[in-house]
Amino acid sequence: MVATPHWLATEAGRAVLEEGGNAIEAALAAAAAIAVVYPHMNQLGGDGFWLIRDPRGRVAYIEAAGFAGARATPAFYREHGHEETLPARGPLAALTVPGQIGGWSLALEAAVAFGGRMPLRRLLEPAIAHARTGFPVSASQNRLTTEKKDELASVPGFARNFLDDEGAVPEVGAAQRFERLADTLEQLYRAGLEDYYRGDIGREIAADLERAGSPVTREDLAAFHAVRRAPLHVKLSTLELWGSPPPTQGLATLMILAIFDRLGVKEPESFAHVHGLIEATKRAFLVRDRVVTDFEQLAHDPADFLTNAAIDREVAAIDARRALPWPHKAAPGDTIWLGAADRSGLVVSYIQSIYWEFGSGLVLPSTGVLMQNRGTSFSLDPRAVNPLEPGRRPFHTLNPGMAALADGRVVAFGCMGGEGQPQTNAAVMSRYALFGAPLGAAVARPRWLLGRSWGSPSLTLKLEGAFDGGIADQLARAGHEIEIIPQPYADMMGHAGAVVLHPGRGGLEGTHDPRSDGGALGV
Repeated sequence: MVATPHWLATEAGRAVLEEGGNAIEAALAAAAAIAVVYPHMNQLGGDGFWLIRDPRGRVAYIEAAGFAGARATPAFYREHGHEETLPARGPLAALTVPGQIGGWSLALEAAVAFGGRMPLRRLLEPAIAHARTGFPVSASQNRLTTEKKDELASVPGFARNFLDDEGAVPEVGAAQRFERLADTLEQLYRAGLEDYYRGDIGREIAADLERAGSPVTREDLAAFHAVRRAPLHVKLSTLELWGSPPPTQGLATLMILAIFDRLGVKEPESFAHVHGLIEATKRAFLVRDRVVTDFEQLAHDPADFLTNAAIDREVAAIDARRALPWPHKAAPGDTIWLGAADRSGLVVSYIQSIYWEFGSGLVLPSTGVLMQNRGTSFSLDPRAVNPLEPGRRPFHTLNPGMAALADGRVVAFGCMGGEGQPQTNAAVMSRYALFGAPLGAAVARPRWLLGRSWGSPSLTLKLEGAFDGGIADQLARAGHEIEIIPQPYADMMGHAGAVVLHPGRGGLEGTHDPRSDGGALGV
């Protein structure tokens, strides 16, 4: 089973499974394909994070997050006229090494360790074909290109790659090709994934970045390696959860579900359910914003906030009838989550991103790589939790999830949506794992979003148009500042997905969000 937010990526993963590949190989094929066909959400210039559960129940984690370039200092940005905030677009926003391909390299090693025999060329084949011969522009890409055209059209490489010859936004279904990106993918299978950092591709990336004015150097690329770390883990009443440690906000997802589990809510889709998750989100975000930073710079062990005593303290701070005054600053972000599972019991939860829609907007001419703008998560204030420093990794909204239920089911889950990711994860998993909703319904039912996310600057509690009006009124009376989103199902609520491995001969199931352009397929 494989699930992704774009049908061509889902098919790429399904075909690998059908040919005897394992779940990690399927996830790699899907990840490469979606980096081509969903470029506004992810590409080869971003970061990625893996959770891989083996058939014996052990969960491994891969962190593929790039660090700030050697020249990325507050003084460098002051010289370029940025005294208080970092630029969000353009070459100066491309200030971190893309870690994603390094993560693919470690994932490929893991695939081989679990019996994978697919050559890298086969795994990249669908991505290369789509980049070379063309793929249809999705509704999501068309919509976001239209929204961001004025902001991005002057960034080097953007118009050439994402607008047509007349400078217009390609229509939905129009064929789009990325010839340079196809060349880069072909070079990766010929020379190996490490070529991205320490070979010909790395040399070309570095040269283009220097010409554009980015602070990332050839030496920065050569020094990067993805790393394996222990995942975060917490036990709830009826399930176990694994998440990604800092610099991601995986701690927030685990805290929200652990806090909510102890609130004793009995009725799904009720005021108590929604209010409880929202208040748990606030408690988790307050901890996250104080604690989460580069793993190597942590002042607190994130596991300390997942102990029984720590969760009990957060539960005690929640008023079951009244909303905690809000808002606080929130972060946007665009991402893709995909999951895969195979008959051996191997389950993958993977997420990759270029941060904002189209990232920095900078497309490197020699390689076709679209650079992320994840470095805008840094602060130019040296006293901040995440200050800009060369070699430091920025805060990440990305956080894949993995769960094991008491009855033996294993769930890989995740979503895109910046600040909304932990909220959507908690909504989906509370519905499915705690209240027994069918998997598709758990993802598709109306959702909410506290604070700002991609597509909206406001800090209100946003409810989709299909949300229960009676519950909305109760939330408003409890003190939540409500904003009704006109669309019944809105992009800003994120694109969620899940893959479930059932015990014994129970089989597999998967789903991906109707808010996206994807789905799930099995063999």
